[in-house]
Amino acid sequence: MTDRFRAGAGRLCLDFVRTLRYRGTPSETEELPDAPAWGAWIDQFGPFATPVRPSPAEEARAVREAIHELLTASVRPPVRQRLNRVAALAVPAPSLTASGELRWQAADPASAMLALLARDALELVTSPEFAKVRRCEGTRCGALFLDTSRPGTRRWCSMGVCGNQAKKSTYRAKAATGT
Repeated sequence: MTDRFRAGAGRLCLDFVRTLRYRGTPSETEELPDAPAWGAWIDQFGPFATPVRPSPAEEARAVREAIHELLTASVRPPVRQRLNRVAALAVPAPSLTASGELRWQAADPASAMLALLARDALELVTSPEFAKVRRCEGTRCGALFLDTSRPGTRRWCSMGVCGNQAKKSTYRAKAATGT
């Protein structure tokens, strides 16, 4: 089974921001249009062992946009207040089962997941890692990712998709001009 949502941005909050795929382009696609999609995202990225009952996705999208603004622009007071409020919500708590397995639980898993995301974003923007957040140079992409490459010169969110497309375009352009 393949995962429904893209992973690999380097931080949970960055993977979450990528749920508005192709942001700012004519191909912009909402990956969290409804409660089942939000529940599926939590199931894929959250710490819970059992599937999460979906909750409305409006708050998730609002938090996602607040996180995106935090990561890409000067933050207006309402955005800061929203993220601080969400970060203060209860997060999942670990518990050990009788068989010795670790399980994560929350009275409201969707709110707990939003709290984890807001906390991750706040931690990121106040850490030295924030200087390593990059925007993908793919012409149709624009996703944010954490550049952990040794030289710090990573250009694409994914070498397999955006990087490959860029290299193909460069090759075709050179082939067309004979250089």
